[in-house]
Amino acid sequence: MSELSISLPAKDIQTLLDRLIQQAQQTAHPESKRLRIAGHLCGWVFPAAATALVGLTGIQVHPTEMDIGADLNPGSQLDQLLAVVADTLRAAGCAPGWRNELLDIWADPSPVPLRLGAIERGVMRPLGLITRAVHLNAWSDQGGLWVARRSLTKATDPGMWDTLVGGLIGSQEDVDLALIRETDEEAGLDAPDIENRTPLRTITRMNRRIPEGLQVEDVLTCECVLPMHITPKNRDGEVMEIQCLRPELVFEMLQSGAFTVEASIVIAEDLLRRARQVA
Repeated sequence: MSELSISLPAKDIQTLLDRLIQQAQQTAHPESKRLRIAGHLCGWVFPAAATALVGLTGIQVHPTEMDIGADLNPGSQLDQLLAVVADTLRAAGCAPGWRNELLDIWADPSPVPLRLGAIERGVMRPLGLITRAVHLNAWSDQGGLWVARRSLTKATDPGMWDTLVGGLIGSQEDVDLALIRETDEEAGLDAPDIENRTPLRTITRMNRRIPEGLQVEDVLTCECVLPMHITPKNRDGEVMEIQCLRPELVFEMLQSGAFTVEASIVIAEDLLRRARQVA
C-alpha cells in the first residue's frame, strides 16, 4: 500500500481529521440514563426509551440510571429479557432501525472485552450500546479512491457518501469475516479480490448524538488496491452509486460534509498517512 501516496498537504488533512474526531465526541442526550446490564456499565438510555421500559419486569429505574437484569448473569435468561426489552422499544416506536439482526453487548468500561449478551440491532442506539464497524478503503491502481453513496432508504445518513465498504460486526462474528461479508454485499467483491488488504485496526471510538439515541461505535479500518480489471458493484441495494474519485476531489467533499462522519474519519486518516509519505 505504501506505493500509493498523495500530494495533498498533510497539515490541512490533520486539521480536518482533528475537527472530525472532535465532532464525533459528544455526550448523551440530556436526561439520558446510564445503563447497566447484568450489573455492568454498558450504555446510555435515550429518554423516550427509558420511559418505554418503565414497569417492565427485570428493569430497575433510578433517577439517573437504569438496570436491566441486575440479578442475572450473561446467559439464556438475560438474552430472553433483552429480547423483551427490544420488542418493548419497537412497540413504543423507539427502534426505527429494526433489522432482525443481533449485535453483541459489551461492558464499558472493562479491562478486557466482556460480552454480556446480544440484542436487536435496531435498539443499540436508543440504549447507547457499543457497536463495532469494519471499513475498507479501496484504491484503484491509478491512485483513485472508490467510494459509495448510501441509498436514500438508509435509516442513518441517507444519500450521503461513504467508504466503499462499511458495516457493523454481527453477534459473535469474526471481524475479518464481517469485512468479507460486507465487501461481498456492498461492493460485489470476493475474498480473493481484497487479499492484499492491510490488517484491520481500530482508529477511533465515536460518540455521536443521533435522533433516536447515541451512536457509540468502535471504527475499524483497512485498505487495499484493486486491480484495473475489477469494478465494484453493489449487491444488497443499500448503495445508490459507486465512483472512483481523485483524492483531491475526495478531500474537497470531506471538507464540505458530503461524507458520513465515520466515513470522513476513516478516509481522512488514510489520506493523512499517504500525505505524510510524500512529506
